[in-house]
Amino acid sequence: MILTIVSFIIVFGILVFVHEFGHFIVAKKSGIMVREFSIGMGPKLFYYRHNSTTYTIRLLPLGGYVRMAGSADNESQELEPGTPVSLQFDKNQKVNSINTSKKQTLYKGIPLEVTGCDLENDLWIEGYENGNEDLKKRYDVNHDAVIIEQDGLAVQIAPEDVQFQNAPVWKKFITNFAGIFNNIILAIIAFSLLAFLQGGVASNSNSVNVSPNNHIAKDAGIKNKDKIISVDGQKINDWQSLSTNIQSKPDQKITLKVLRNNSVKTINLTTGSAKNGSNKYGVIGITGTLNHSFSAKLFSGFSQTWSFTKLLVTKLISMVSGNFSLNDLGGPVAIFANTSQAAKLGIDGIVYFLAFLSINLAIINLIPIPALDGGKILLNIVEAIRRKPTSEKVETVVTLVGFAFIVILMILVTLNDIQRYFLH
Repeated sequence: MILTIVSFIIVFGILVFVHEFGHFIVAKKSGIMVREFSIGMGPKLFYYRHNSTTYTIRLLPLGGYVRMAGSADNESQELEPGTPVSLQFDKNQKVNSINTSKKQTLYKGIPLEVTGCDLENDLWIEGYENGNEDLKKRYDVNHDAVIIEQDGLAVQIAPEDVQFQNAPVWKKFITNFAGIFNNIILAIIAFSLLAFLQGGVASNSNSVNVSPNNHIAKDAGIKNKDKIISVDGQKINDWQSLSTNIQSKPDQKITLKVLRNNSVKTINLTTGSAKNGSNKYGVIGITGTLNHSFSAKLFSGFSQTWSFTKLLVTKLISMVSGNFSLNDLGGPVAIFANTSQAAKLGIDGIVYFLAFLSINLAIINLIPIPALDGGKILLNIVEAIRRKPTSEKVETVVTLVGFAFIVILMILVTLNDIQRYFLH
């Protein structure tokens, strides 16, 4: 269990970090302020500020986010009249720190009861200093000033010129796409790494090796480099058709035609079975042969990623066309359960699972549902066509509807996963 938990945290952490880092680095290069880069959710455990960004580690290792400057984020710098704060100044007597938290104090901070402020355009704050309501003072605010929020987190204010919604549409587009792009790159790297760890790339031939962990094929007389040319009379030309035929016959008697040294042998055996969630599939203890060349191992990342992309897109189209089932989806519970299986296979299993999840995350995020990256990209395309941004009100409503849909779907998927993996 401990190994599973550690593996889950590592795999999930890498996925989230790589995805969010894509948004982060492209936003920074595009001149969009990233106020916070967080790994994890919930209460903060640690934070560090550098170059206008606050980096945080939070308690729950179940996600993360990039908090870009923009209208949806600027509530934190809207100070209601009557809000007590303390101010700290730079050498030019401009405000460089605004403390709204009771958890921290500013060195030589001046108490102020806020009567008004503008931290986006003209950059000023005014109010009653030291409780003196007879004299209202206004101070200029530094463009790079920091605001300390209620929970003690220090983030930079977000003037209008560095806000996401004010960036050119093409910069918003590449920022939204960057997380998906990074997950595709991670999948390619992980699949290539797996090929090197395994010593080669599985060739799509009907030539097989016997597994040392499952003796069904070996005990039936199958040997390394044998070619299985038919299963129950079904002609076999490649590994894909062979594995599909075997997996469709769990715990069944089957007849194989095997080619060895130019002679054909007939072998009868009974398949074993393994489970993936509630689904059972057939196994006989064979593996495909490997291509050991450096180029095959290096480029397998691209071919494997492309193969999984086609498979996932086909599955999504099938779901949309009416063959939808919650069993086709998996949330954190399913990821945890499958991490347990991957951990039992060692580093190879973990790397494969990381690659598989990464390309899944990329494809799912491309779906044009509001609240997903695909939905944001769709809004960017609409903005480019209309040559003006979607109104903030419309975008907020669409995003909330999409978010509600995702939340409801995740609840249903999680309940279904609990039943599939732990209550069946």
